[in-house]
Amino acid sequence: MTTSMGRMEGKVALVTGGAEGIGATVGRMIVEQGGSVMLCDVQIDKARTLAEELGSNADACQLDVRDLDQWHAAVKATTNRFGKLNVLCNIAGISEPGNVVDGTLDVWERTIDINLNGPYYGCRAALPSMEANGEPGAIVNIGSMIAIRAASFVAAYSASKAGLLGLTRSIALDCAERGVPIRANMVHPGAIRTPMYNRYKHSGADEPENIERDFAATHPMNRIGEPEEVAKAVVFLASDDASFTTGVDFTVDGGGSIRS
Repeated sequence: MTTSMGRMEGKVALVTGGAEGIGATVGRMIVEQGGSVMLCDVQIDKARTLAEELGSNADACQLDVRDLDQWHAAVKATTNRFGKLNVLCNIAGISEPGNVVDGTLDVWERTIDINLNGPYYGCRAALPSMEANGEPGAIVNIGSMIAIRAASFVAAYSASKAGLLGLTRSIALDCAERGVPIRANMVHPGAIRTPMYNRYKHSGADEPENIERDFAATHPMNRIGEPEEVAKAVVFLASDDASFTTGVDFTVDGGGSIRS
């Protein structure tokens, strides 16, 4: 990695979806760059295993992002363990296919619950604690190139990520207007080589190599992204290097959101 060391020195972050994929990569990078991290996930055993691997600057906490009480407990666990909370990374998310007519109501409700209500609950639970320490802080929400350019085959996902974009901008404006030194930004990945992507690739809808080719073709750079490429953007926005940046759409999508 070419990212500068020490970018997260003195920062304490709570990362959802921290057991695998982008969340795990972000957690690892935060520790590598001098910060501390609470890895929150429903897959608590996986999160604990990673936390043990990362050492004393990492811990793990059970969190279903759909449950506001669990969010309050996770924030408390983070401040008890590390003394404060500076950074919230809302990375947990799901993507399941279905248009408005054919997609199940269960997919709609679960997607909105995890992808939109989850970050809302997280910000509601974490912001008072982040404000209380008086230090510069950051919220980084994971969107999607589909938040900017909707896709027909994932109605719930398109809606959830577009909604999260509005929420992120609202929080950015609120904190700025109140003089609170907390920024809120959004990273929009394209298709990234994660367990979520692999479920699409091996869904049986087509041969895996054809699915990979089709996903790659939605990006002008014509490939699938890597978790490290997204994590570098997240950590930059979480750090003081982005001190005058709030409410942005930071795309890591190989040009997918601007394709012709």
